[in-house]
Amino acid sequence: MSALPDRLAALTGWRRRGVLALAGALAALALPPVGLIPALLLCFPVLVFAWDGATSRSAAFGAGWWWGLGFYTAGFYWIAHALLIDAAKFGWLIPFATLGLGGLVAVFLGFGTWAAALPGWRGPGRIALLAVGWTAAEWLRTFVLTGFPWNPLGSVWDPLLPVLQVGALTGIHGLTLLTALAFGLAALAVAATGRRRLVLLGMAVLLPLIAYVGGWARLASVPTALVPGIQLRLVQPLVAQANKWRSDLAERNFALDIALSRSPGFEAVSAVIWPETASPFFLDLDAGRRAQAVEAVPPGGLLITGAPRITPRGVEPLRIWNSVLAIDGEGRIDGVYDKVHLVPFGEYVPMKDVLPLAKITQGGTDFSSGPGARTLELPGLPPVSPIVCYEAIFPGAVVGRDQKRPQWLLNVTNDGWFGISAGPHQHLAAARMRAIEEGLPLARAANTGISAVFDGAGREIARLGLGERGVVDAGLPTALPVTPYGRWGDPLALIAAVIAAGLGWIFRRPPALQTPVAAG
Repeated sequence: MSALPDRLAALTGWRRRGVLALAGALAALALPPVGLIPALLLCFPVLVFAWDGATSRSAAFGAGWWWGLGFYTAGFYWIAHALLIDAAKFGWLIPFATLGLGGLVAVFLGFGTWAAALPGWRGPGRIALLAVGWTAAEWLRTFVLTGFPWNPLGSVWDPLLPVLQVGALTGIHGLTLLTALAFGLAALAVAATGRRRLVLLGMAVLLPLIAYVGGWARLASVPTALVPGIQLRLVQPLVAQANKWRSDLAERNFALDIALSRSPGFEAVSAVIWPETASPFFLDLDAGRRAQAVEAVPPGGLLITGAPRITPRGVEPLRIWNSVLAIDGEGRIDGVYDKVHLVPFGEYVPMKDVLPLAKITQGGTDFSSGPGARTLELPGLPPVSPIVCYEAIFPGAVVGRDQKRPQWLLNVTNDGWFGISAGPHQHLAAARMRAIEEGLPLARAANTGISAVFDGAGREIARLGLGERGVVDAGLPTALPVTPYGRWGDPLALIAAVIAAGLGWIFRRPPALQTPVAAG
């Protein structure tokens, strides 16, 4: 038997918990932007052996929770930057926000490892259940407590575009299932010997290899094509978050957006796209500011901008929305989208009557949620589905299923909250996965970066990097035929999980990995 399972078996109490949390934190190196996928080869076995040797249900839960605490806390460290924007007011929340959110999200993984241990299967069958439990946990955290599906396990494949093509079939959840299966089987191989080790390693390698080859074939079969006559200009103003809502800088920031929009090549652009809340003014009610914004409308085209909306004066109750507005050359608003998925404690305070906390964004009024994902039909452009910031992390929720299918996705975001950290890279990876899942091109305009255009297979067409100010012009790729995931959604990942569980049942009887470890 391998020395690693034996050593883990000897660990108890806080030593065991600390090793699990450290392994989870190191595993976060596999996430964007580092993308060190081999880190999982070292860190995944720690979870597998601790979980497989658990002598109680609470120990099985604890193995997942402690590993998840390290993984998610390390992956969410960028939250601290958002709280340092106003350090005097919110800095004290940093340990509670990072560790607290990491611990809360880790509960889902803990329940996944707890449920997977219940039948008492062993060997490859037990690993199959672990992968299914992990996938179920990831699915649940897309909507429980409003949802926070940031950094799903499947996102570690971001450096390998062919593997990401699995998302077109089963979405990110199917990719998470594949990842947990592959690295779980690799962990089994560590404890095996002889021919059994070779078989397990072969299975661990075969799963991502099949995904890679299949994804490569898909990419070869769907070359990038552009919509004739459409040229997008993404504006990245690089306004520091601390300066974004200062009243004495509002005019300067607004003028900067207009000046960047009108930089060389302006006359050839079909649509200028500003990021989330690029306008600090309520453009829907302010005709004078809207007339200024018309300067950024290209000839015969549109300005599409993030901007707050508010109920007219005297209308009760007072409501504010985080919106996307499309403005034409006459100053008319040709389309409106209101953000649906709001950020808890960022755009509203849950249980506000109980929690004595203020939201970290500007103003004392909570934002209101919009009615749902929708397709905007704008003059001169193919139908589009807007996505505001945080909404890009929600699989299956970026397109209105009861509406006309859009031909592209538009993600406007701020990302100034994240600073120069892993946050913008992880956010970008999530947005790209939505494009792959739906088979729709995606244009993304960010305040501080990263602005980019992807085709429906996730290939990058253009980019303006993190921390850069300027514009990037790009054609609009054509939409691909609707993907299986775009047509049927998450049930396809459920079917894959059922198949994995069925195969696990067939291979459920091999002997245990190791001697039991102490509970806790």
